[in-house]
Amino acid sequence: MTATAPHFGTSPSSPSARRPLTAAALLAALVGLVFGLVLAGAGSASAHAALTGSDPQDGAVVAIAPKKITLTFSEQVALGNDSVRVLDPAGKRADTGTAPRDLGSGSTVKYGVPLRTGLPDGTYTVAWQAVSADSHPVSGAFTFSVGAPSKTTVVPPTDEAGGGLVGTLYDIARYAAYAGFILLAGGAAFVLACWQRGAGARPLQRLVVRGWLMLTVATLAMLVLRHPYTGSGKLADAFDLDGLKAVLDTKPGAALVSRLLLLGASALFIAVLFGTYARREDRREKKDLTFGLAIGGAVIAAGIAGTWSLAEHASTGIQTGIAMPVDVLHLLAVAAWLGGLAALLVALYRTPDVEAAAVGRFSRIAFGSVVVLTATGIYQSWRQVGTWSALTGTGYGQLLLAKVALVAVLVAIAWGSRRWTARLITGGSGTGGSGTGRERSGEADVDTTAKKTGKTGRTGKARRTGKAGRNGEVAPGAATPETATAEDSARAAQLARQQAAVATAERKRIRDADPDRSGLRRSVLAEVGVAVVLLAVTTVLTSTEPGRTEEAARSSTAGAAPVAAGPVGLTLPFDTGGENGRGTVRMELDPGRTGVNELHIWVDGADGKAMDVPELKVALTLESKDIGPLPVPPTRLAEGHWTASGVQIPMAGDWKVAVTVRTSDIDQTTIDKNVKIG
Repeated sequence: MTATAPHFGTSPSSPSARRPLTAAALLAALVGLVFGLVLAGAGSASAHAALTGSDPQDGAVVAIAPKKITLTFSEQVALGNDSVRVLDPAGKRADTGTAPRDLGSGSTVKYGVPLRTGLPDGTYTVAWQAVSADSHPVSGAFTFSVGAPSKTTVVPPTDEAGGGLVGTLYDIARYAAYAGFILLAGGAAFVLACWQRGAGARPLQRLVVRGWLMLTVATLAMLVLRHPYTGSGKLADAFDLDGLKAVLDTKPGAALVSRLLLLGASALFIAVLFGTYARREDRREKKDLTFGLAIGGAVIAAGIAGTWSLAEHASTGIQTGIAMPVDVLHLLAVAAWLGGLAALLVALYRTPDVEAAAVGRFSRIAFGSVVVLTATGIYQSWRQVGTWSALTGTGYGQLLLAKVALVAVLVAIAWGSRRWTARLITGGSGTGGSGTGRERSGEADVDTTAKKTGKTGRTGKARRTGKAGRNGEVAPGAATPETATAEDSARAAQLARQQAAVATAERKRIRDADPDRSGLRRSVLAEVGVAVVLLAVTTVLTSTEPGRTEEAARSSTAGAAPVAAGPVGLTLPFDTGGENGRGTVRMELDPGRTGVNELHIWVDGADGKAMDVPELKVALTLESKDIGPLPVPPTRLAEGHWTASGVQIPMAGDWKVAVTVRTSDIDQTTIDKNVKIG
């Protein structure tokens, strides 16, 4: 006979009934713990597009109010009419209120917002909010000053876009969508590819249907929450029909609607799989139906996976034409492995006759899935990270390393599971495809018991039927032939049920004692536990700014030096080549940051004493931003001491300070040095 797994349908007091409940409770507790930690640690979704520059820059002080401000992003973003607001020191709008204008060219993503004319001096606040190309909301704020910094009544927003209650609900829906897809696609694949008889198993049917329901409900929730998630952050706006209409016109909205349509097709697929297919007995017809369902299911699963690829990481950045199909393969491999693992766990614990051959087939599919995951994962990692420094120095890279470690643990456990699988297939401790000696012996005992029970039943039946008296009269109280026939049928049915229950209980007892199946169940349970954590980390990765983008944002502001702790000082030796033409220029810029500064210059001769020179010039240049040279005319204060007040540093960066010293009518030189001014 074919070796089968234990079915736990006995009384709650039996050990075999307690074990699956304990396993399920442990798994549920793990899911809850991981889910809670992820929600607590993830917060709002991290930005995928980053503000890489602005004009004026954050903290800059400009002499004249600009006609417009510009914002530069690391990738394409969507901006609404009110996405960028510029507020004056009193909190009033300083922009004209018109929609941001696209000023980008080539790979540069830049938007401009015109400002009102006649703006007074003071500090202005720029608050912006956008939706990145991979569907995640991003926001931020910065300030700049006209003339000189001033007090402002504006409090920049501290909450990130996509946060709060709406962000938490959206995160829950996103996690549930991934989990639902894995159970739906992986469970159905397990039935078709590994255990076709499982189409009639209620536990597997419930697993796949619940995956479909989870994915459908999560998709609907994301569609409804999309407007407040990317906008106001207010839950009440989820019922704004105009907002929902606006969402449907966006790429993420279209992807969610497409997913719902595909889920409608998948409902028909599930109905055929667990209806017509489960009841089909003819082998040839079932083979043809298996092929049709496999093709149709693969198309539907790839389509659903594509709704993520078309709207998230794979749809933006470099090599999108390659990245999107690779991402679809990655998601399908995840579903085949982890979803099939969940189906195997349910089959081992909840179905009475899962075959050892089915376990072996899933083992081969899982191995192939790991190979695909490795290949696609390496490509995705290179694409999203790019450098070793981004791998170790960014949040995305660190999460990716954690994911790799979890995959390694999962593969190690799966490798251990292969030992149990091999023992089951080859007979190991006796539970191969042909059954064990213990099972055959146990079934013989069951048959003997059934025969004895049947014999007893027949004897009782003979006594209860009653006989006619000697004169042909039926004794009082004796059953008539018609009554006896009805009673016999009822008793026979009851007896058959009792015999089946005894036989099933005996087979379960024998299989529960099999160490190979017990070991496989424990190993698969451990795999599913690690898979839950892996899925949580993977989902957080989808809401984390890729390392390549984060590094690009850092490099774009690399020229902006940190704020100095005090005055910036420089020492520049010079030699004009003439008589008494050698000396040293000492400079001090106070306070050494953006805005108004005071410059002091001391000129010392070769003997270290103050040196009076006929002329001294200073110029400042920020080459990274094509600013300057900005002339700074110093005034002679005393012998060898020059000063300049009101020196404007418009933005932070690596400034080149050039000093021209003339020691005679014909002898002069220009010396320069770079200094970070923040």
